[in-house]
Amino acid sequence: MAYSAGPLHLDPHWPRAGDWPAPSGHAVDVALLGIPTYSTSLSATHANETPAAVRAALRYYSEFTDRPLGLAFADYGDAVDPDGDESAATALVARAVAASRLAVMLGGDNAATVPAALGAWGDRVASAGLVTLDAHHDLRDGRSNGSPVRRLTEAGLAGTRVVQVGIADFANSADYAARAADLGITVVRRGALLTRPIADVMNEALEVAASAGGPVHVDIDVDVCDRSVAPACPASVPGGIAAHELRAAARAAGAHRSVESIDLVEVDAAADAPDGRTVRLVALCVLEAAAGLSAR
Repeated sequence: MAYSAGPLHLDPHWPRAGDWPAPSGHAVDVALLGIPTYSTSLSATHANETPAAVRAALRYYSEFTDRPLGLAFADYGDAVDPDGDESAATALVARAVAASRLAVMLGGDNAATVPAALGAWGDRVASAGLVTLDAHHDLRDGRSNGSPVRRLTEAGLAGTRVVQVGIADFANSADYAARAADLGITVVRRGALLTRPIADVMNEALEVAASAGGPVHVDIDVDVCDRSVAPACPASVPGGIAAHELRAAARAAGAHRSVESIDLVEVDAAADAPDGRTVRLVALCVLEAAAGLSAR
């Protein structure tokens, strides 16, 4: 069963996040939508249940940091069968991006990154950039949650404007590391994050991705996190980044002028810990991205 927030106390002086309205035709600051991919996953997953679980978890939180976010939100719902009809998912993303300053997509497994990025970029792929937070290169052959970066480069994305942050030891292979090098991808390994604030790393990565002046998509694969904080990620490993680092990275992404779209993927809500810690972390990353946008 997917994680649910359950009944919550209502306080008119403590308005909750989430329960955002459907689009009304007016421009908004943040568009939320689900891309519940799962059927081509390399690991058994119920990641298609995660968008609904994150929406429920958002209600645990408010839209207040040291001040109200002051943003307009709209919820575009979920793409229908994005594994079988990727083009429809891409079109839904395109509509959300056109109507907002920032679109935040909830996966689904990492296959969601293909329609998320292509829908956001449209005909601007030649100047686009990509930053991934991920333990893995995602350069596999075929079509799965292990192939989105390869598929995007084949669609026209320049490897020199791809930065992969958090690549983990013992979670990749020599062949795919060589493929990343051949494509000109910038790789920031997990060990490099032990001595530097992740916000600084993200800002540098985003500048590389934005170097051609085009739109930047940020793919946040939550399995970049330590398994203790992301037990619902099938491929998370002990020794990944901390929850506060993922949140800081999401805020840095939302704050960058060139970022138009972000996805949060690879969480199987049905496999979460009883306290829903992974799903709650994703919900907080949605709000962190919004907080970043509010500071632009």
